Amino acid sequence: MAKTLVIYYSRGGHTAQISRAIAEQIVHSGHQCDVVNILDNNHADIDWASYDAIALGACVLYGSYHKSVFEFVTRYQAELSSKPNSFFCVNVVARKPEKRIPENNKYLQKFMELSPWTPQDVKIIPGKVNYPSWTWYDSLAIRLIMKMTDGPTDPTSVIDYTDWDDVKVYGNHIVSLVEAEATS
Repeated sequence: MAKTLVIYYSRGGHTAQISRAIAEQIVHSGHQCDVVNILDNNHADIDWASYDAIALGACVLYGSYHKSVFEFVTRYQAELSSKPNSFFCVNVVARKPEKRIPENNKYLQKFMELSPWTPQDVKIIPGKVNYPSWTWYDSLAIRLIMKMTDGPTDPTSVIDYTDWDDVKVYGNHIVSLVEAEATS
């Protein structure tokens, strides 16, 4: 039985929801999984040796990741690299299928450029537009970005682009990274 650690940064709660769904799938497949929010500041308590795999996820807002994501990967890059690992990026641009391909997603490419940690595996997960839950300036700024990219601009829009079945497949994939390493 593999034990996985899912670590995430979430601004509005959607990446947290995705992280929990990944963990639920891992547990459903007969393995163990813990979920940790990067902002919880309990990193010193993580028993890295007790995990067989690590998945780290972060959302993109205004084309970038929160600084805590880069601080975390800088501090723990050795631990992250010490076992099978994956990075998942949650962004709304991935609502377009071609933007779910790593080479076509500038936000994933930006992470790879700026991060001192190079994940062995990556995944792009479409996010959620939720204008009513955002501050007026976030809503306005994102609506302008959406207008430029032919996305939804109705300020009452709540659209979840996440393919929840694909999230389950990704949970199983993380477990398969452990199994692949065990057979190599």
